[in-house]
Amino acid sequence: MDDRTAHAALQRHWDASDAGDFAAEHDIYHRDAILDYPQSGERIRGRDPIRESRYLQPSTKRFAVRRIVGSGDLWVSELTLTYDGTPSYVVSIMEFRDGLVAHETQYFAAPFEPGPSRAHLVEAMA
Repeated sequence: MDDRTAHAALQRHWDASDAGDFAAEHDIYHRDAILDYPQSGERIRGRDPIRESRYLQPSTKRFAVRRIVGSGDLWVSELTLTYDGTPSYVVSIMEFRDGLVAHETQYFAAPFEPGPSRAHLVEAMA
């Protein structure tokens, strides 16, 4: 898979995630894909269990892609994920095999107030 094709596949994945299209969202995964959530210590094995775990998640979710970078078999997506109106920031690291995601690791972070000690050094981000 060339880089342009991989980038387009990731954009389709995140667009389907945002639309709640569980079938299209999971087309990107290998049948035996692994999804890791290091912060909670969870690992989910297989495309069908990954899809079911997301389908069962009760919150209303919205995904906004901030950027997608990568090449070859390794890609990183930065996202704003909003659960029931509360945003969090996500980094998704996806490793491809045979044109499909074989391993994904997701990290989540809640927004926080800026530190006053560096206020004179920073500018606000949109």
